[in-house]
Amino acid sequence: MAAPLVQMKDICISFGGVRAVDHVSVDLRPGEVVGLLGHNGAGKSTLIKILSGAYRADSGDILIDGKKATIHSPRDARAHNIETIYQTLALADNLDAASNLFLGRELVTPLGFVDDDRMEAETRKIMGRLNPNFRKFKAPVKALSGGQRQSVAIARAVYFNARILIMDEPTAALGVQETQMVADLIQELKKQGLGIFLISHDIHDVFELADRLAVMKNGQLVGTAETRQVTKDEVLGMIILGKCPPGAAPGPGAVGGESAAA
Repeated sequence: MAAPLVQMKDICISFGGVRAVDHVSVDLRPGEVVGLLGHNGAGKSTLIKILSGAYRADSGDILIDGKKATIHSPRDARAHNIETIYQTLALADNLDAASNLFLGRELVTPLGFVDDDRMEAETRKIMGRLNPNFRKFKAPVKALSGGQRQSVAIARAVYFNARILIMDEPTAALGVQETQMVADLIQELKKQGLGIFLISHDIHDVFELADRLAVMKNGQLVGTAETRQVTKDEVLGMIILGKCPPGAAPGPGAVGGESAAA
């Protein structure tokens, strides 16, 4: 197996005396999608915000390509080629695809003017790789469908050399056709060797898109599993009861796991 792109080891963070993430360890390999599942408040979003630089862990280590990384801000994360696509997508509705792709990182001419033609050409090039059916280059993104908006957000991350992509509920509120468009995009990113953390409440989503899954409950890791080795009912049991099935590797948060035995 390929060496991990990311290893999060023994990560802890507390807020006001509440341990939001409690000694959690997960990893991610090139060309792999790892789905993070759990109820609201399980700790999955907090864990990923530590990787994205939005929060700073109280303890634990993050390794990128096997080397310890210091990630104290989103800028630090980007320096390690980590990009986050939040559920809100963080797009400027009144701007077109190219302006959104280069927002805050605009290309300029030798005279210092914004180079709209070059930005559009670069946007067409990256979209040709990711979503060849995308045609609405001149339209403001508010006029695009949900799947097309996802395409713009993903293209922005990939253009700026993301190797590790964090996707927060990427198919929320999308129809069947749009969801399939996002699934196709994720498959293309996998082929290009990106590693993807997929945060989702939707088990069907994770079974469709993820190679492995990790379930959190009450800030702890219940367990991890190859998606093909567990059933949806077994994963529901992990989410609701903290019960780890035979096909999964138990974590400290599993019923009968390390924390229960301690």
